[in-house]
Amino acid sequence: MSTDPFEITLPVQTGIGVIAPFDFALDRELWRWVPEHACLHTTRLPYLPEPVTVQLAEALANPHGVRRATRDLLVPEPEVVTFACTSGSFVDGAAGEAALVAAMLDAGAPRALTTSGAVVSTLAELGARRVAVVTPYVDEVTGRLLSFLAEYGITTTASVGLNLLGDIWKMNYAHVLAAVAELDTTGADALFVSCTNVPTYDVIEPLQQRLGIPVLTANQVTVRSALRAAGVAVDRGLGLPARPEIRLATG
Repeated sequence: MSTDPFEITLPVQTGIGVIAPFDFALDRELWRWVPEHACLHTTRLPYLPEPVTVQLAEALANPHGVRRATRDLLVPEPEVVTFACTSGSFVDGAAGEAALVAAMLDAGAPRALTTSGAVVSTLAELGARRVAVVTPYVDEVTGRLLSFLAEYGITTTASVGLNLLGDIWKMNYAHVLAAVAELDTTGADALFVSCTNVPTYDVIEPLQQRLGIPVLTANQVTVRSALRAAGVAVDRGLGLPARPEIRLATG
């Protein structure tokens, strides 16, 4: 095998375009799920001096802003563009999520998805119709999430919101585990931890072992769905159980 760097062929990289909110701080967590032959191309929506409320989520959900951000990502020719903002993609319901996907496609994305859309599709893949939910949001934002899930026939069995108005990215694993500990997951087919600014990479498997049900998180389903849409093989389901049907609650 040649050691001459001029004779080494670089592997083909599959591009994943990521549109993140202005305050997104967990780039490294996204990359931890990405195989070597894929590459994230990330841009951010403009800064908004607002607390994390319904009003901020609605501003982030503006299709015009998402369309413009999509165009910013197209030069490196990604195979898919994803809007990696949970609240911004559920705040206006199923119709709002569809409008965001349409905006990305209209801007030229070859394929498009959102974090909230990825949550719904992953739950459907697992056959999970009853879900327990943890969010960092204030109650009004959490309520919008539960309403969004209900539009797809997904029942929320229990939910916990941490009522954070900012600096969500400063949460640590202890905060996540404490929030889950407050939640009664009896009768739930899966647990969902919302918000792409909540760190979860290293707690997914321990929580699945403890709870006995699949654990979905915002960044996990975003990357998993984007990779699959781009035709990239997903190793071990990115933290999902290999055979989720045997771990679903039956109550």
